[in-house]
Amino acid sequence: MEWPATPSGHTAEDRAPGTRPSADEGGRRARAGSGRERSGTGPRAARRHDEGAEPPSGTHVRGEHTHSEPPAPGTVVRRHSVRGQILDALRAALVSGELRPGEVYSAPALGERFGVSATPVREAMQQLGLEGAVETVPNRGFRVVVRTARELAELAEVRALIEVPVMLRLARTVPAARWAELVPLAEATAVAAATGDRAGYAESDRAFHRAVLSLDGNDQLVAVADDLHRRSQWPLVSAPAPRRADLVADAAEHAALLEALIAQDLAVVTSLVREHFNGADR
Repeated sequence: MEWPATPSGHTAEDRAPGTRPSADEGGRRARAGSGRERSGTGPRAARRHDEGAEPPSGTHVRGEHTHSEPPAPGTVVRRHSVRGQILDALRAALVSGELRPGEVYSAPALGERFGVSATPVREAMQQLGLEGAVETVPNRGFRVVVRTARELAELAEVRALIEVPVMLRLARTVPAARWAELVPLAEATAVAAATGDRAGYAESDRAFHRAVLSLDGNDQLVAVADDLHRRSQWPLVSAPAPRRADLVADAAEHAALLEALIAQDLAVVTSLVREHFNGADR
């Protein structure tokens, strides 16, 4: 899949989100609007007639579709959660390598691909910037961050320092029935791995680890660990894509870990947890 290159020019969509009209313009709109309200033809009257009506032609609604062309094939973007869907799609593209490290992508060009305005794309990219996945390039767009193998190894080490002690403590306190409830999540990782779906596997892998750590009851720990986990899933610029066999082996460790936890075999749990994190950067 080809992702659009950065355009050379600028459009009205490049204006910073949240820009307000001038005081004079706002006053004119307020005076005009008050007349329409009294006559029964203003916005409130329109809502009374049809609460589900679409905005009038030419009205820009933040984060909604503003292009006349349909979305790209295979991309379905609903109006009620545009920013979230775009963010999910961009995260999947990062994991799969469709958004390549070192490349610059513009919000207007990506908006055209998804069939939405540049605003929700820009907001999603800004969130990815907070997560460390991209960096802003003035007047051009967003560059996917290039990471090193050392950074990936450091992430794996920090994850292990956080998660391993928690998992071992939970192994001694959580009853077998609670671990059995997580079997479907482990099975979901195996299904994604078997199909070679890297983005799907990344999401199901994080879901499994979140569910395990949530049994500790510490929401802050879950949030920090999930952020580190997400960062560890972005591919390196020079590294080959993860092989299906690697994904399958990683998923198998989830199932084996749950079996040991259900059996309360602490020696096997300890071995599997350490092995799982030692291979986290493969």
